[in-house]
Amino acid sequence: MFISVLTSKKFAALSCICLCLLACSQPRQPATYEPALFEMDEQRQARWSSPENPNGSKGSGGKENNGAKGHAWDSIPAGSTITLLDITESGIIQRIWITVRDQSPQMLRAMKLNMYWDGETEPAVSVPLGDFFGIGLGQKTAFENEFFANPEGRSFNCFIPMPFRKGAKITITNESNQDQQNIFYDIDFSTGSTWDERMLYFHAYWNRDTATKLSVDFSILPKLAGKGRFLGLNMGVATNQAYGTSWFGEGEVKIYLDGDTSHPTLNGTGMEDYIGTAWGQGKFINRYTGCPIADDALQQWAFYRFHVPDPIYFTKDIRVEIQSMGGYMTNEVAGMQERGVPLIPVTTDYGRDFKRFYKKDSVVLVDKNDRASWTNFYRSDDYSSTAYFYLDRPVNRLPALAPVADRVKALRSRKP
Repeated sequence: MFISVLTSKKFAALSCICLCLLACSQPRQPATYEPALFEMDEQRQARWSSPENPNGSKGSGGKENNGAKGHAWDSIPAGSTITLLDITESGIIQRIWITVRDQSPQMLRAMKLNMYWDGETEPAVSVPLGDFFGIGLGQKTAFENEFFANPEGRSFNCFIPMPFRKGAKITITNESNQDQQNIFYDIDFSTGSTWDERMLYFHAYWNRDTATKLSVDFSILPKLAGKGRFLGLNMGVATNQAYGTSWFGEGEVKIYLDGDTSHPTLNGTGMEDYIGTAWGQGKFINRYTGCPIADDALQQWAFYRFHVPDPIYFTKDIRVEIQSMGGYMTNEVAGMQERGVPLIPVTTDYGRDFKRFYKKDSVVLVDKNDRASWTNFYRSDDYSSTAYFYLDRPVNRLPALAPVADRVKALRSRKP
């Protein structure tokens, strides 16, 4: 009855007001909104930085050989640095593809990948080349997951979006004593994107401990101040042969968030549990979790997990660790204790219940006649990891990348 007495002009005005109120009540699209495949985005300009057109300058590709293929690759002599991208404007990196001639474990660890945002002199990313692209322990294998791909075990792809407000620079340094004869690359990015204060900068951090200390958790990501999102990690474990074929993966992932001190908010139940498998860890490759390397002969494993469907945000600080812990039949653990193998028993599992006896100031001797139960214990192995995260600032103030000698020490590889 009310609407029937409105003039058409008043009805139109009222309808407009209602539509405006409805639009205002809807959540604003984030600045990183990607249009549908059939939608046009006139603000973005696609660019590729490659040896044929460094920095993707408009209309400048393929100049070096009269339009024919003339500069498809560069080289990186020992001790030198090559710049893959160096631009001073706003944009988003959407894909990185690289391949190199020498892909030995030692070279993949010796080449250092650095990324800098907004003209900063401190890198947001400083990680061994292979480890950054998910090649844990320098062992190549074909795989594809949410963020990385190595299609035939010969090239490296990254699909993590990396926005920047004022500029981006990517370099690779060859810290080995051998020349890298060939490097091919494409850095695919777009310019024209408007920076939004909700955007975060991409970062990555690498760490290694060739002999983890008993009962001291391995640091995947040291305490980091700021606001951001933990994207996930890839890890490599090369086990200490003193423990024989005992299980290495009882360690729990701990994520300390926003003021956590002695105890974390997020606490897993075991290494293989964290990456979504169970009762051991074989080779598998899934979208968000996987274990591309499971080598019983070399006694090493490389695995990953990405927190995409289960995001982990932090508003003040974050710290990520994992216990270096394994397990074996109780009588076997007792035998290792008798031989002086470094370990600290933690619990004994009897199937229906378990006994807790870990104390920081004492070591319990387990029963060598107990063949029916399982004992978990702290152990010492070779751990390495790459942590991926976003942060509300272009620098992270984390420790610098370890020297090349520490990165390549005692790498294991199969004979060709």
